[in-house]
Amino acid sequence: MSEPGFWDDGGDQNLLRERSALNERCDVDRKIGEALDEAEAFLELAAEGEAEAAQEAEQALKLAKASLDSFELQLLLGDPDDARPALVDIHPGAGGTESQDWASMLLRMYLRWAESGGYKIEVIDETPGEEAGLKSATIRIEGPHAFGYLKGESGVHRLVRISPYDAASRRHTSFASVAVAPEVDADIEIDMEEKDLRIDTYRSSGAGGQHVNVTDSAVRITHVPTGLVAQSQAERSQHRNKAMAMTVLRARLYERERQIREAERAEKQGEKKEIGFGSQIRSYVLHPYQMAKDHRTDVERGNVSAVLDGDIQPFVEGYLKWQAGAE
Repeated sequence: MSEPGFWDDGGDQNLLRERSALNERCDVDRKIGEALDEAEAFLELAAEGEAEAAQEAEQALKLAKASLDSFELQLLLGDPDDARPALVDIHPGAGGTESQDWASMLLRMYLRWAESGGYKIEVIDETPGEEAGLKSATIRIEGPHAFGYLKGESGVHRLVRISPYDAASRRHTSFASVAVAPEVDADIEIDMEEKDLRIDTYRSSGAGGQHVNVTDSAVRITHVPTGLVAQSQAERSQHRNKAMAMTVLRARLYERERQIREAERAEKQGEKKEIGFGSQIRSYVLHPYQMAKDHRTDVERGNVSAVLDGDIQPFVEGYLKWQAGAE
């Protein structure tokens, strides 16, 4: 990093992410050491008859354990892609307004999770539903191990509830799909030729004032060989929307190849776990009882409202531990 010219273009992003991850681990290691030293000092005072020292030592040990748990979690984020920003796509399943509303609830859940963690959020594309909810959304989340934490969210999410859109107040089951891909740097080679791309422009359907309603600033790019599609309408400039759509498309192609390689590896090792986008991974039941359950890891939470308000960390951590145990 000290070499001349290293910072001319902002530095090597991979090295910067690696340095950030190492600094995180060093910081956690320091906290563990400090907490253990503090606990030892309080235990010595307790042995000398200091009344409150034993309680203070117990608190220091709890802090050390929490730091150790955090350190163990970071060790599960060893893949180079884990440190990359995450691109999260959300699409409703069949079911019209019901599923579109469920998709918007998932979008809010991930936005709340990212906000609580201090992550940088960018809404790249958001297409509202005809009556409520949304037809699709793509968001970019940047911060420490964004992709590593969110990669386990890819799959189909199921909601069971009394429908607010049903006059008879019947119970409905809705589905929405989530796909998470790591944003890849420009220096990573992606097999994507110009002749394989179809680029369309259209008027934005999202927020943004009068401008989005009168100009074809939104951009949609289709990779014809795979059928993968990326679009952006977040910017007023067609040029910037095209650049962002290309970034999203590169990420989706990269993730597609990553999933194929992972599936091939699992097949060679005789693993039974299901890999890839499309499998039902989690259910959120609001009626007749309350429970959110991950079907891969068996992690459950009774407070579904808190989960939908962004408290998905138990599921995130449960997936990382389950994945490590399956490898």
